[in-house]
Amino acid sequence: MIAKISSGKDTAGLIRYLYGPGRANEHTDPHLVASWDGFAPDPGRTDNATATATATRKLLVADLDLHLKQARRLGRAPKQHVWHCSIRAAPEDRTLSDAEWATIARRVVAATGIAPDGDPDGCRWAAVRHADDHIHIAATKVRGDLRTARHWNDYLTADEELAAIEKEYGLQQVRRGDRTAAKRPTRAEQEKARRGGHATTARERLRATARTAVSVATSTEEFLGILTATGKVLVETQRFPSGGLRGYKLALKGDTNAAGEPIWYSGSKLAPDLSLPKIKQRLEGTAPQPRTGRDRPSPWHQAITAAERIPKLLDQADDEAAQAHLAAFGEALDALPLLAPQNLRPQLRQAAAVFERATRSRIQAEHHHARALRSAVRSMLREPAPKDGAALAMLLDAALLVALAATRWHHLRHHDQQATAAQQTRLHLQAAYDQAAATPLAALAHRKPSTPTLERFTTLIHETAPAHAQQILDDPGWHALADAETTGHQSATLLQQAADQRTLDDARSPARALTWRIHRLTQRTGPSHRALVAKARSAATAEGTAHRLNAPVHEAAAIRPPQSPRAPRR
Repeated sequence: MIAKISSGKDTAGLIRYLYGPGRANEHTDPHLVASWDGFAPDPGRTDNATATATATRKLLVADLDLHLKQARRLGRAPKQHVWHCSIRAAPEDRTLSDAEWATIARRVVAATGIAPDGDPDGCRWAAVRHADDHIHIAATKVRGDLRTARHWNDYLTADEELAAIEKEYGLQQVRRGDRTAAKRPTRAEQEKARRGGHATTARERLRATARTAVSVATSTEEFLGILTATGKVLVETQRFPSGGLRGYKLALKGDTNAAGEPIWYSGSKLAPDLSLPKIKQRLEGTAPQPRTGRDRPSPWHQAITAAERIPKLLDQADDEAAQAHLAAFGEALDALPLLAPQNLRPQLRQAAAVFERATRSRIQAEHHHARALRSAVRSMLREPAPKDGAALAMLLDAALLVALAATRWHHLRHHDQQATAAQQTRLHLQAAYDQAAATPLAALAHRKPSTPTLERFTTLIHETAPAHAQQILDDPGWHALADAETTGHQSATLLQQAADQRTLDDARSPARALTWRIHRLTQRTGPSHRALVAKARSAATAEGTAHRLNAPVHEAAAIRPPQSPRAPRR
């Protein structure tokens, strides 16, 4: 069940709406199911004469506003005296009876402080049902003692009560949020977008554009410059007398009100993490650009390495660092559509839009922990992407692990909405990965190592992944493991690392998953032959040193290098 609570100043207008036909004639059989004393007049159960129904509505409004009128004479009436709460059941729930809805209404007004149990001075209220799946509660906030009701945090208290009701009544248990989600578009915004032929509202399009700009920028001024350069967004800033940036607001070109003026949104109205202070914190957590030169590491491999570490980091106890890594991963998803081929962009945009909910929770992120991924993503955007598509496929493969780990991390902390978002993100990433990996995997399938190598790798696979060995060996792509010998990796160690990254049981194609992990691991530069020889010499030297340190005193004296003679004194 979901509750929506609002305030107003027109009791008569609300009652007229509740007992009317609705905006689209969706109100059927409106009638009262409960009230403050059980004897309130019910306009829905009078005869069909319009005059009689209107008169009954006026009686109900007068009864609800009785204490309000008394408080007004004393100058103690609140400006927004109407309390309106709609409660909707899930589509999967059974149809509740009027008696059950009446009990639910009484529990909600009691929990929120509108009419506490056993309080004779509670506010006057009435619960109206005009559809099978929901009711509306209309109340005036003035109590019988003419004080204003104490209903702070009424949304949270109502939500907690509804969660208990769901369990008791055997209803669908709704995944609840923690008030960190971006504001949902209103019905008016949705209708306006539909009339304009847009799938999303102006607020949602601005939010996506702003998030992409944050993923690219390295400073707040660059962030605003990127938005201006798009040509689709109007930017207005507020500055301190010193010239420093104080705030900003955005409007979508062509999105105007009735007066033809742009409809502005501050960053915090788009999403909690798009306020100027939050953006500054995130950008300050970006490392300087990597060094230039021939030895500069590939930013794609840097991003892949950073993403691969996130699942292990989420298993650690530092929640603030984990939240920072999830936020940085969300920025990486925001940037990926700019780097991917055209055919992959729809799925990647969907993944970024859905994961946006998983990037925020009540846990305060310490953004400096995720500098490596942020820096790598910004470097990727400043140089051409590899043409073979292998790097993108490897990054998406690592992203699948992150989405799975994020789902588990949020679930363990009872972040229901975030866990659902991370799970849905994985579906979009899987679809994008399947397309991105097709060509690189086909190229790998053409490689065929020597027969002795095949035999040795076959034995290794049976030892490492016995449950999936035959399925792996039936796929010619597993020949990519042969690259380990050319890059200096130890074959057995490499295969074990690939198998240990995550279980193969939930992989749609164990052979394909293991093949790609092996290929990703072989892209890391392994030790060369010269490095291996040097390592062996170093080990031999260390062993000799340890022998000397552990030798008896007389032995140590025998092997001590001769001392140079002292210079004569002058």
